[in-house]
Amino acid sequence: MAPGVARTSEDPMIRSLLTRLAAGCLVVAALAAGAGPAAAQGLFDFGSFGSSGPIPRAVVSFPGRYAPGTIVVNTSEFRLYFVTGNGEAIRYGVGVGREGFGWKGVHRITAKKEWPDWTPPSQMLRRRPDLPRHMAGGEANPLGARAMYIGSTLYRIHGSNEPESIGHAVSSGCIRMVNDDVIDLYNRVPIGATVIVR
Repeated sequence: MAPGVARTSEDPMIRSLLTRLAAGCLVVAALAAGAGPAAAQGLFDFGSFGSSGPIPRAVVSFPGRYAPGTIVVNTSEFRLYFVTGNGEAIRYGVGVGREGFGWKGVHRITAKKEWPDWTPPSQMLRRRPDLPRHMAGGEANPLGARAMYIGSTLYRIHGSNEPESIGHAVSSGCIRMVNDDVIDLYNRVPIGATVIVR
C-alpha cells in the first residue's frame, strides 16, 4: 500500500480487525446480559482464530510469490499455509507422512468431500491386512470431517480422529488436520486450488 493511502473496509486486514472487534463487542454484551463466559464464547464462530488442535490456527505473515488461494505444506514444520494475499496466510498444524512415506510436489485439489468414506488403497492393505476394506464416513472414520483430494495421487488433505497425531510424521503420505481446522480450510479452498508440498 502506498504511503499516505488510507485503508478501507475492503482491505482484508481491516476486515479481519473489524470482525474481531465486533465479535469482542458481542461477547461483552452477552456477558453483561448475564451469560457465562463459556456460553458467551460459544455464541460466536471466531473463524480462523484458534482451533482445538495442539497447534493453534492463526493468521501469520507469509512473504513470497504465492497467489491467494494457494496451499503450501511445509512438512518439516508440520504446518499448512493457506495464502490469503497481502503477505499473509492462515497457518494450520498438520500431521505428515512418516519416514518412507513423505513426498514433495505441486498438484491441484481435484475433489472435495464432506464426511468421506474411506477405502484403504491396495498398497496399504498389503502392509496392514487388519484394516477394513471400506469404512463409511463418520466420527470413527480416519479421514475425519472433510477431505480434499490432491491431483491424481492417493493423497488427501483430510481431518483426523487422532488429534494427537498433529505435529508428527505418522501418516502414509496424507496431510492430516484436526476436524475443525480441515472444515475451516475446506470452506476456503475451491477445486483447482494449487497445493505445494515441500
